Amino acid sequence: MVKDQEVERIARKLDKMVQKKSTDNALDLLRELKNINMSLETLQSTRVGMSVNAVRKQSSDEEVQTLAKTLIKSWKKLLEGSEEKKKDGSPVRSSSTSKDYGSSEKGKSSEGPPSTPTSPTTTTLSQVTSFPPASVTMGCVRSKSRELLVAALQTDDDHKAIRVDCEHLAAQIEEQIFQEFKSTDMKYKTRLRSRISNLKDQKNPELRRNVLCGNISPHRIACMTAEEMASAELKQMREALTKESIRQHQLSKVGGTETDMFICSKCHGKSCTYTQVQTRSADEPMTTFVLCNDCGNRWKLTSTGVARPTDQLTQNPRSRRSSTARGLREVSRSMASALVVLSSVL
Repeated sequence: MVKDQEVERIARKLDKMVQKKSTDNALDLLRELKNINMSLETLQSTRVGMSVNAVRKQSSDEEVQTLAKTLIKSWKKLLEGSEEKKKDGSPVRSSSTSKDYGSSEKGKSSEGPPSTPTSPTTTTLSQVTSFPPASVTMGCVRSKSRELLVAALQTDDDHKAIRVDCEHLAAQIEEQIFQEFKSTDMKYKTRLRSRISNLKDQKNPELRRNVLCGNISPHRIACMTAEEMASAELKQMREALTKESIRQHQLSKVGGTETDMFICSKCHGKSCTYTQVQTRSADEPMTTFVLCNDCGNRWKLTSTGVARPTDQLTQNPRSRRSSTARGLREVSRSMASALVVLSSVL
């Protein structure tokens, strides 16, 4: 009785902290709870689990959150152990109701009228709304999940031909998923939905048959990815798309000849690729375009051998023609002087 009063006092203080949105002294109270040897009856009567959980959600202190989670996990184990002892094939809620009713009747006959009147309805309601019976909801979610897995495994008549116990197999698959997440949170439900949808897929009967035959173990199907569970047709389609994507990324660049005869003006590297293109009339020399393989710098070589950046290709065509004319005049002068020398020799 003294222990219940102490736990109830701590629970009230925690509730006030949550209302005031101030959890400064919550760590000391949680340490007091940790030192108390808690029983299932104390948890249900004081509802201290709900208070601790509320403090855990509101507090930003990591130590408070860690200690609160530790307490909640230990109390959940206490409840699960009690449920395993009470389990006799009937629903948990109905059995707890009948036992609570019998215990309340015995209390009334032996001790006389209690100070606060109780009834089976109020006792059951307090148990449902308090913290520990949250795992009862967890049990309901797991039971429903197993039912959905059984329905998925029985989509066709394969299970009849193979003669496999679908209920036992579904329980094994669900147990493997639950052991991974240790709760029935969103990750647990998402994992289950993906298993169920793939097992029910009419276009992917091989997956279901492999699970029923045992080629894919319950542990394996519980942790397979969506790509691994996909049908053979879908896998081939994905493989083709992957190859096509790789092929497009590995396409060779525009043709050219690699050489080390040119020097990049930016990085001074010699690893270059050049291409010669006829950009003018046929009687004029070809233009050489050079690409630096190291830094990506591009430039061109004009007819006079002068290197120019490729952005100068957009300059005025008249200026390009004048520079070409000057170059031709220089060539003609040099040829004329050469002819004079030859004539004098002859």
